[in-house]
Amino acid sequence: MIAPLRRTLLLAAATLALGAATRVSYSELNNLGKSFDRRIVNYNPDQPMDLIGFTRGVYLEDYGAVFTTEVNLIISAGATPFRPKFTPEELTRLRQRKLDRVPELKRLMRDMMVSSGTSLKQVPPEQQIVVGVSLFYHAYEDTKGLPSQIVMQAPRKTLVDFEAGRLTADALATAIQVREF
Repeated sequence: MIAPLRRTLLLAAATLALGAATRVSYSELNNLGKSFDRRIVNYNPDQPMDLIGFTRGVYLEDYGAVFTTEVNLIISAGATPFRPKFTPEELTRLRQRKLDRVPELKRLMRDMMVSSGTSLKQVPPEQQIVVGVSLFYHAYEDTKGLPSQIVMQAPRKTLVDFEAGRLTADALATAIQVREF
């Protein structure tokens, strides 16, 4: 009678241990989100990006970790009673500055993925690390050619291999799936 009870307890302990292996704490996700927020805010102190919403992370069982936020690529003044309209030249410059920022935002997102992949050791290597950024635009802006959202994802193992030097930057760029909407 003791043997079946012992077997049941061992099975229960093994089940708990396996479940705990993929548990990702809220504080870890929150700390990584805060780190990404700092990277965005501190990107260029002279011409910062505007963080519209704090980065939120969630772990999806059997999928991986997902981080999302909203960013304005350039802090720009909106229309006011004192300045109700922008000149076409000002709007063209603003659009170009935002176009120039997209590659930098992608670099920040890639760096966030790599640091998350190496930090979140509880996430199984085959599961995904995803970073999604929604971009904010004023109604008066010309957004032609600008994404409204960028989503990047890669298996955690790929990110860890890159950080460990087992994968080149070119191989990482090929492995990361990037979608712009």
